[in-house]
Amino acid sequence: MKMKLSVKNTVDQWFNKMGKNSTLGITASILWLMMIGWIAFGWNLGNIGLIDETEPLFAEASRQMFITGDWITPFFNGDTRFDKPALIYWCQAIAYAIIGVNEWAVRLPSAIAAFGLICLAFYTVQWYLAKQDEFEQVSRPTRRYLISFLAAALMALNGETIIWARTGVSDMLLTGCMASALLCFFLGYAKGGRKRAGEAGEAGEAGEAGGERITNVPFPNNWYLACYVLIAAAILTKGPVGIVLPGLIVIAFLLYVGKLREVFREMRLLLGILIILGLSVPWYALVIWRNGWNYINAFFGYHNIERFTEVVNGHSAPWYFYFLIVLLGFAPYSVYLPIALFRLKFWQRSHWLSQQRFQQLSLFAGFWFVGVFGFFSIAVTKLPSYVLPLMPAAAILVALLWSDFFVNTQKSETETKGHAQTEKLLPASECQSVPASFFLWSGWVNVAFLSVLATALFNITNILGSDPAITNFHELIKQSGLPVIGGGIWLVCAVLVAGLLLRRRWNSIISVNVVGFVAFLIFVLTPASFFIDRERQLPLRELSATIQEVRQPNEELVMLGFKKPSVVFYSQTHVNYFRFPQEALEHLQNQTAKGLKPPSLLLLAEQKKFLQMDLQPDDYKNLSTKGAYNLIRIPFLKKKNEKLDIS
Repeated sequence: MKMKLSVKNTVDQWFNKMGKNSTLGITASILWLMMIGWIAFGWNLGNIGLIDETEPLFAEASRQMFITGDWITPFFNGDTRFDKPALIYWCQAIAYAIIGVNEWAVRLPSAIAAFGLICLAFYTVQWYLAKQDEFEQVSRPTRRYLISFLAAALMALNGETIIWARTGVSDMLLTGCMASALLCFFLGYAKGGRKRAGEAGEAGEAGEAGGERITNVPFPNNWYLACYVLIAAAILTKGPVGIVLPGLIVIAFLLYVGKLREVFREMRLLLGILIILGLSVPWYALVIWRNGWNYINAFFGYHNIERFTEVVNGHSAPWYFYFLIVLLGFAPYSVYLPIALFRLKFWQRSHWLSQQRFQQLSLFAGFWFVGVFGFFSIAVTKLPSYVLPLMPAAAILVALLWSDFFVNTQKSETETKGHAQTEKLLPASECQSVPASFFLWSGWVNVAFLSVLATALFNITNILGSDPAITNFHELIKQSGLPVIGGGIWLVCAVLVAGLLLRRRWNSIISVNVVGFVAFLIFVLTPASFFIDRERQLPLRELSATIQEVRQPNEELVMLGFKKPSVVFYSQTHVNYFRFPQEALEHLQNQTAKGLKPPSLLLLAEQKKFLQMDLQPDDYKNLSTKGAYNLIRIPFLKKKNEKLDIS
């Protein structure tokens, strides 16, 4: 017991020093953010090849932009690519110019967006806790730093964030822009309107605390301005959703707290709209001027309106789809989201109306979470990445839930002088924000969830389907030993959480979940990604290198039976796709009749599809076989006087 108190006092003393020495606090914060940022986003970022199907589409479109100098219209494989606006392509092309055309450059914009987001979230949570201490006239540096560290860790160390922060597509850039815009809005809202030059003292403090705010100035405060710039960036990343979704969240929040007109005046909304339009519209005007209705119909019609109102590309899902995505994507902390949302007590509006603006961070995070979840649940087309923008809100909600366990107490006279106060963690029975039984039940749900994860991993080969690109898929997974390691990690975590629940040591429960996830990331997810890359993507990269070596000038490359855009990126060659062997035979016959030079084509096909073409050994030359794929050269001359059976 004495050892526990000694460790606790040492920790308190360390955080007290950080609270008094701003340089020490900033240094520790930077080191923490860099550590979790590197673990979550930087470690082995570019050591794994591009992942089909989507990532190579962005990578190649950005490469085309880089080599052609056309920064307006994105192209892939010779065709315009109107799926997404230009910002992600610009970022990747700039990264190519700095570090070369490689996987690191493709993924760097996503990783930077994720890291910038967790840094801003860390600042927001710490600022909120510092303001709360100031308002209550107490000093709780341990609480302030630990909860800020926890918020950043939860935001970075979850499956949904890590997957998209390590993937070179637009989703994390959108989330970084949109979530940062929402955080900037809240900071601008909490700090109020811009103060007149020369005003200070009590009047300024009253303004920040939620008293009378000065609004008769031409410009909003800097946080509102940053919000407008980030919304413009979100529009340039993924279109209208970049302003529609954060706009709905902000409006719903302001209507709830009864400050819509007041805050809109304070924000100088007209000026903000002009900033947003001035930054985002020029590219849209240029791309429409160059491509006309083709762009309008493809981007605004198909990729926005139809995705919201109809099923696009077969991406339909049941109504509970996003419940499962949030449960697994934010695992293992997702089990605490129900109690974190209950803690807000939306139905007690009078309570929130009586709070100072800065005290409404958790309420704002609640509107943020529910807004994103509800918006994409209504949308007909559903994809796992769509709810990525709610993960920062989820992290803030769970972190602030844990902040309720801290209380300020007086030190005894025998303890070190110069430290007037210390902190301890309350048992759940003394925490007034939610009933004690809720904490207990949430903890046991945590144990059950971790146990289910462990059981699922132990039996993963019975759950996963087959992969045609990987022969002996299930056997290779068993031989890797990764399911046993992963199941063991979560089983140990379940036992530890159960033990902490029985001993009512609430402070360590969330730590066990975070440490368990880090162990799972290091010892299971990372090796698994290398395994999938080696078995699924490496053969295509090797064949792409072979294509670059053996392809004759102007020789056509045909892909039969599958679409793997990574081949276009790595071979830097235009590819014609055919789904069925009959289509490939018809195309071969047509090309033979034209008498093209060179008199052959390259065929990349899965062995099963190639055999269905029923070519004789003298009709082709097998150049290379990697994994499930064959690279073949088919001369035209040998088929010239023969009648092909294309029935």
